[in-house]
Amino acid sequence: MAPGERERETGRGKSKGKGAWAWGTGLLVLLSKGKGILLALLKFGKPLLSMALTVGAYALLFPWTFALGFVALLLVHEMGHVWVAKRKGLSVSAPIFIPFLGAMILLKRQPKDAVTEAAVALGGPALGSVAALLCLGIGIWTGGEVWHALAYVGAFVNLLNLLPLHPLDGGRIAVAVSRWLWVVGVIAVPLAIWFTGSFLFAILWIWFLWEMYQRFFGSRRAGRPHFAEGVYRVATDPLLPAWYLSGEAHRRELPFTAYCRMDGMHVVEFWWEPLSFRGQLEFVQPCTIRSVHIVQVGQPDSDGMAAVRVRAEGHTHEPQNYYEVPASTRWRFGLAYGGLAAGLAWMMWWVQHWGLSI
Repeated sequence: MAPGERERETGRGKSKGKGAWAWGTGLLVLLSKGKGILLALLKFGKPLLSMALTVGAYALLFPWTFALGFVALLLVHEMGHVWVAKRKGLSVSAPIFIPFLGAMILLKRQPKDAVTEAAVALGGPALGSVAALLCLGIGIWTGGEVWHALAYVGAFVNLLNLLPLHPLDGGRIAVAVSRWLWVVGVIAVPLAIWFTGSFLFAILWIWFLWEMYQRFFGSRRAGRPHFAEGVYRVATDPLLPAWYLSGEAHRRELPFTAYCRMDGMHVVEFWWEPLSFRGQLEFVQPCTIRSVHIVQVGQPDSDGMAAVRVRAEGHTHEPQNYYEVPASTRWRFGLAYGGLAAGLAWMMWWVQHWGLSI
């Protein structure tokens, strides 16, 4: 073999060696980031999957462009709730889409007062209305019929959400304006049922009537039963007699104290003195705690650690000042609520008047 050829071959060997090192380094970096990637997939996987399924469901009945745009409008609506909730210091779940029913987010902690509840509720229709108006503007600019249809349906969906009926946004906004608006909701929803022919509104209406009865006349006045559970790894004491940890059926009352943190989260702290164990449970809404007890104890492992399940039970309650809203704040929410509803109704009329909807 000629010297030049040997040199070229050696160069290729070095190149392969560098390539192997590069691939190995990249693989290590990927593995080190794998946990974060997996957590991201778990966090956003369900919302993305539900969103894709909802687009597919609507695409069976409508053009795919409309289906995609409509689900995007639902997403913008939910992001309005998320944005305001974050500004108010409330943690929320990722949006979940349900075909032919809409979308939803869940608050991980109840609002501290009616103003916060109303602000979070108003954020969805407000941002959703901006999105519908943007669709109308694009439709006027381009002449695309799908944009006109999206503007009309977007306005309609947001307007329906403003009905003063729990659990719709309007029912939650009403708490900062006047709870007499709930009476308006009781009267208006049958009209919505007649106009839309939707059995869903009939179910919501019956549910709302039952909620109002429970709230003002039934057992809800004293609060409904509520509980929280947690599992903890506890170091066992080998000097304790064998009968002290009675296995899976172990049940023991624990002393506790309950308080509300500065961030508004309600916390129950409890302790088990013989094992020098202290723990806490968090409640997403205000509760009067009645008892805390151990409901299950697992067998200690080789390290002497046992899994202990603790359950706290009580009744929910609303703070006495929950619905106390200054008159000026009521006026601001009332004007925003009424103005938004009027604007959405005008948008629907305008699209229909000019024959732009499909």
